[in-house]
Amino acid sequence: MKELLISWLTVAGDALQNNSRFMTWNLFLALVPLGLSFWLFYQPRSLWLRWGVPLLIGATFLPNSLRVAEHGLFLLRDLGTNYLLWTALFTTVLMALEIGRLQRGQGRSHVLFWWIGFATFIAFLPNAPYVLTDVIHLIEDIRQGYSVWIITLALIPQYLVFTILGFQAYVLSLMNLGRYLKRNGWGNWIAIAEIIIHGLSAIGIYIGRFQRFNSWDIVTNPDVLVTRVMTELVGKRPVLVMVVTVVVITVLYWICKQLTLGIVSLQALEASKNSAAPLYKPQESE
Repeated sequence: MKELLISWLTVAGDALQNNSRFMTWNLFLALVPLGLSFWLFYQPRSLWLRWGVPLLIGATFLPNSLRVAEHGLFLLRDLGTNYLLWTALFTTVLMALEIGRLQRGQGRSHVLFWWIGFATFIAFLPNAPYVLTDVIHLIEDIRQGYSVWIITLALIPQYLVFTILGFQAYVLSLMNLGRYLKRNGWGNWIAIAEIIIHGLSAIGIYIGRFQRFNSWDIVTNPDVLVTRVMTELVGKRPVLVMVVTVVVITVLYWICKQLTLGIVSLQALEASKNSAAPLYKPQESE
């Protein structure tokens, strides 16, 4: 019995470790837009979010630091020297303009940087709901012949935690965007913005899962990416897949959003009760 238990633990550990390689990478990409949403749209009051999300980003980044470095070197090699020179020149001009504003006492403008951050946010956002499609790896794990106990007690919980964290990052990112729109008087556009982003995410998921493009291909291979997307969009199968993806994302997003709002409301209600409670209870007169 002891040897069988050790064998199960060894096999389960190997399976979890193999899955953690792609899970940490995909979760890191899913958390990037959430971190950007804190800077762009809404700074959370919760200390759990303020500290938890950066720590989680760091924890998922460290195992993939070499991979990120490899992608960075690939981008440098793929973009070419001319592009880098123009980028350096453009950055220098922006720095000069900012320094000039500061010296004239006009204050620092974040408009351009905000839009760059927003474009990055939109480019990386599909990586968050993309984790839903990683269920295909669970199917592959099941086909490898793992025992029912390993699948039930190890693999399924691992995929559940991974999927919930990734998709919840998508939910919180859009909720932060909604707060930003409402704060600026555009509350009526929240639902429309959410639907548009669901559609863009569905397109991103399709070209990522089936065409194997990445978020940085917007910069490195824009012509190939646009050509492939325009070609695929006219096909019946891609359109059907993306429509189903939009429906799935919309339904899951609405459910998770309502659950999140419910938890926030309960926390606010509990906090109000605690603040309204007297510091001491008066003694009853005998």
